[in-house]
Amino acid sequence: MAKPRDVHRQTTLLFSSVMVLLGVAMIVRTVAGGGSALALGLLLGVLFVAAGAGRIYLALRPGRSREKS
Repeated sequence: MAKPRDVHRQTTLLFSSVMVLLGVAMIVRTVAGGGSALALGLLLGVLFVAAGAGRIYLALRPGRSREKS
């Protein structure tokens, strides 16, 4: 049976990946629709990609043990 910590980590990776994909879709849709560099869809898309990528980075980075003794 999977440990709750492993389930949490996998779920975090899944939702973070979805955030990145949604961000990319927003960017593509905005650019395809003729949006400018300051279009709301483009800005939100970049923020979604950054937030998702940041969460993935933090979940996968090697570092101190997260387990409490």
